[in-house]
Amino acid sequence: MVQAALSIAIAYYVLYVIDRLTSWQCLQRPIVVAPLAGLILGDFRTGIIMGASLESIFMGISAIGGSIPADAMSSSVIAVAYTILTGASAEEGLAIAMPIGTALASFNALLMAVISSPLAPHWENLATSNIKKFNLETVLVCLLLPLILTTVLFIAVAYGVEGLNNALAVLPSWVMRGLTVSSSMMVAVGFAILTSMIWDKEVSAFFFVGYVLAAYLKLGALPIAIIGFACAAALFFSRKRLLDMRKEFQTVGANGKAPVENEEDFF
Repeated sequence: MVQAALSIAIAYYVLYVIDRLTSWQCLQRPIVVAPLAGLILGDFRTGIIMGASLESIFMGISAIGGSIPADAMSSSVIAVAYTILTGASAEEGLAIAMPIGTALASFNALLMAVISSPLAPHWENLATSNIKKFNLETVLVCLLLPLILTTVLFIAVAYGVEGLNNALAVLPSWVMRGLTVSSSMMVAVGFAILTSMIWDKEVSAFFFVGYVLAAYLKLGALPIAIIGFACAAALFFSRKRLLDMRKEFQTVGANGKAPVENEEDFF
């Protein structure tokens, strides 16, 4: 288990650093880290399944103002490791993801407050006086600071997974059933949060069409996705054509010239 934890910790550190240095390329998302963790642990299928479910939970959660969202990357890695190494069900792994992510996010915020906040005046002065040194220190921080979280992740996977499994084993069966049900509900809650962010009268029709296709016509996710893509493409090109026509007529109004017909008249 220590060797598996070491491999996961190295992959975690590499993804974390690359994502920070390249200005957030979504490498820390559950849909990326969970399958990778599953691949390292020898169960890629479980990693993909949990990655999709965890992404559904965390996709609508973002840091707005002073709120601290759960650490999706760390919680996904630990949840996948717990599920694969202990043989637990995916629902049990999903159930522990949110509490772990919340705890690690609070730890990360405390870490940033202790380390980064005192250095903020120094970096502010350095950014205006010596930009090369500022860039160098920024890269060093991006390389050194994740080592603390990586160490915590390594300890959690190497020594905490078995202890967590033993703690959950002594819980009553009704508690585990509640955790299993709540994990399924969190996926729905994640989709609901995302839907509330993009909901308007223009997209509401697509939501109800998708519901009918899934609930009544019993179509799978792939056929519905293909139909949705086709509808979105048709809507995009129709709106693009209307915008092009509007620009053309605005140009005609400004120049006082009639629009040129590019299409042939077959009648």
